[in-house]
Amino acid sequence: MTEQPTASLNFPRSVSGNPIRWLVVGGGLLIAAIAIGATIMAGNFRERALNSSARELENTVLLLARHFDQQLQDFGAIQRDLAAYVQAAGIETGEHYRRRMSSADTHQMLKAKIAAFSYVGSINLFDADGVMINSSTGWPARAVNISDRAYFKTFKSDPKSPLLLVEPVHSRVTGAWTTVLARKLTGPNGEFLGVIGRGIEPANFTKFLQSVALGQDATIAMHHRDGTLLARHPHVEEMIGRNFKTGPAHQQALFDKEHDSTRLPGPMDGRDRLIAARTLEHFPIVIIASTTVATALANWQEQTVFLVIVAGLFVLVIAALLFAVVRKLSLQHLASQQRLRLEKQRLDTAVNNMRQGLLLFDSSQRLVICNQRYIDMYGLSREVVKPGVSFRAIIAHRKATGSFVGDADKYYAATLRNITQRNVNVIEPPDGRSIQIINEPLADGGWVATHEDITERTRIEERITHLAHYDALTDLPNRTLFHDRLKGEFATLAAGEQFAVLYLDIDEFKSVNDSLGHLIGDELLKSVAVTLRRCAGSNNFVARLGGDEFAIIQTAVTTVADVNDLVARVFDAIRQPYECIGHQVTTDASIGIALAPQHGADVDQILKNADLAMYAAKAAGRRTHRFFEPEMDARVKARRSLEMDLRQAIAGRAFEVQYQPCLSLRDNRISGCEALLRWRHPERGVISPAEFIPIAEDTGLINQLGEWVLTTACVEAATWPDNISIAVNVSPVQFRSGTFALKVLAALAASGLPASRLELEITEAVLIRDDEAALAILHQLRAIGVRIALDDFGTGYSSLSYLHKFPFDKIKIDRCFINDIAETGGSSSIVKAVVDIAAARDMITTAEGVETEQQRDKLRALGCSEMQGWLFSPARTAADIRQLFLGHPEKSAAVA
Repeated sequence: MTEQPTASLNFPRSVSGNPIRWLVVGGGLLIAAIAIGATIMAGNFRERALNSSARELENTVLLLARHFDQQLQDFGAIQRDLAAYVQAAGIETGEHYRRRMSSADTHQMLKAKIAAFSYVGSINLFDADGVMINSSTGWPARAVNISDRAYFKTFKSDPKSPLLLVEPVHSRVTGAWTTVLARKLTGPNGEFLGVIGRGIEPANFTKFLQSVALGQDATIAMHHRDGTLLARHPHVEEMIGRNFKTGPAHQQALFDKEHDSTRLPGPMDGRDRLIAARTLEHFPIVIIASTTVATALANWQEQTVFLVIVAGLFVLVIAALLFAVVRKLSLQHLASQQRLRLEKQRLDTAVNNMRQGLLLFDSSQRLVICNQRYIDMYGLSREVVKPGVSFRAIIAHRKATGSFVGDADKYYAATLRNITQRNVNVIEPPDGRSIQIINEPLADGGWVATHEDITERTRIEERITHLAHYDALTDLPNRTLFHDRLKGEFATLAAGEQFAVLYLDIDEFKSVNDSLGHLIGDELLKSVAVTLRRCAGSNNFVARLGGDEFAIIQTAVTTVADVNDLVARVFDAIRQPYECIGHQVTTDASIGIALAPQHGADVDQILKNADLAMYAAKAAGRRTHRFFEPEMDARVKARRSLEMDLRQAIAGRAFEVQYQPCLSLRDNRISGCEALLRWRHPERGVISPAEFIPIAEDTGLINQLGEWVLTTACVEAATWPDNISIAVNVSPVQFRSGTFALKVLAALAASGLPASRLELEITEAVLIRDDEAALAILHQLRAIGVRIALDDFGTGYSSLSYLHKFPFDKIKIDRCFINDIAETGGSSSIVKAVVDIAAARDMITTAEGVETEQQRDKLRALGCSEMQGWLFSPARTAADIRQLFLGHPEKSAAVA
């Protein structure tokens, strides 16, 4: 530690000599390398630019040569056709040729042949004396003689001359420079007959050359092989016909080789040019393209300028950096001492403001650094704990001041034994705090020790752990901890031992929340939790699984009586009234019980069976308990199977709506029919609505099913007589849908049935859950014109307040009051009371399940409005009910 400042003081001195010199030399070499590299790159870029321009010119003349070769060959084909025509016509002498080929018909033939090749001039026919005898441009032909032309003299004087010659001449037809393609005509015996001439003016070539863009200062020229200029772009009229096969050998070689490229001064402007030439394959014509070297190097010049600028910037940057570094090194020596002082001050500040206590020991267990936090953490003396003191002396000082508990020698030995590797320990001083000690070994044999007060963090972690495993409302173990405990019980379960799992569900807890509010509901759950914990005792395990569900693990169960005894204690305690924020609340529970291992050998199975037992207790009327039985599982599977079949039946429209008529007891007329849902299962036969309707309500399928029944019934009733209404039962689940009134409207609109002929039958269950919302929907339906009937009146609460809150159109008396109505001491007085209440509020009364004439007569005597039952008619199909309407008068007489 003490050697570090010395090393820092020597550093500027060590770099102030040779290192700076080498740095400057290195910088100079780098600048020279940049300059040399920039020069080489500029040279390479220049060669690439010239080569690229040369390749572009070579490609251009190659394409042009192929184009004009093909174009001139097309014209040659016309000349060959004419020569073939002359031979086919049997022309043998010059006189015969002159007579035959000077006609107007020949002119039209020439005109027709040249029409497809308008890009080259006209076709002219000359006789053996050089006189033009016909032309494609006009007839009769103009007086033109070419006997003095070099190509004509060659044809006439040399029998072995080529059939085709190309020559630039001043046209005697147009007066302009023209490139003539002449073909010799001979008779069968070799007699010279004449010439077929074709003149191509430079403008025809120049027009195409102009379409080839090579850039500024570029030229494209067409020369005869002898050097004569035939066409050029840019066009210079006075240069056409001039011979350029002069000058240096490189320039003359352009007209002698098949293709060539060179670099020469321009023959017209004297500027240094890149030149490429190519001779046509079938004609003595040379295509030459050129561009100035300056144009070819234009991009190179821009790149070179950019390269010079970049290289210059690099040189400036390097020079600036060299200057800055040298200046920095020269100033560093002056600032080093001050920096060391500042660093020491900052280190002291940082160390003494750490949240952890810090100790640094050397290899001989002597203290090097100790911050103030460590002194304050244990209440030690700075006079004792100072640099140079031994680790053993510090532990002894802590022992003396009371901040260390335990054997100091043993702690000292254990620390040194483990100091070669990082280790973490947590100690608890006498004041109850939790201190985490981390010992970090150093390479020189010493170590750094940090002491951190983690008391608050430990408490937070314990709280988080608690919240992860305990219910926040009741402080009972939650489902996670319950599952862990259950796994532990199975793991430790010995042969011959058993334990019980009790599932508890608070009965009617939702009504407490709905009527008194969630705050009261929460207080009730906390009170129930305290009760269950007290009943279970310390040997058993109580948990809240969620909502109003609790569970108990009862251990050390020897007989079923032990479980029954716990259940009895739970029922006795839970049924006592609870004081919940000023409200006296009573409750009860449904309990399902499964025994391990006979009812389940693993966690999932025992939980499932306890849950099944609890639902069996609920199905038995609540407020009771049930042990698991294998039949429960079978019933659940059967219910699940029925649910699947129900879903398939809904999707496949496997249901049928039947209609049971309702008979007026006053005039024996059919007043309406009740729509009844029927399900004929392909394997189980007819399934009672009492079996599948509860499943449909539990799963929500009743909404889809009820809507289908409503629509089907309305469509059928629309075909009935106007005085017959249709009644449709509505489930409480359907009423909880906010769109039920809209669905009724849709069914009426789709069927065309008047709203006054639709009667909806509801039970008290619709009003019990949320009577305000239900009454709002009922008033909506009444506003539409739909009639409302209260079904199964007398079997539930039969609260008269419902009749006061909503004026029902009809009350239906349940069949349980009709069975013994004709007997002495039967239900006639109850039925009479219902009839009188209905009559007082202008309501119709309908008796269900009328099966005997005595029941009918008694109902008529009591003043009941209508009856419905097997005495008059069972439920019928749609076709049968229509037949019943037709034959009703006879049926009415029989019933009367």
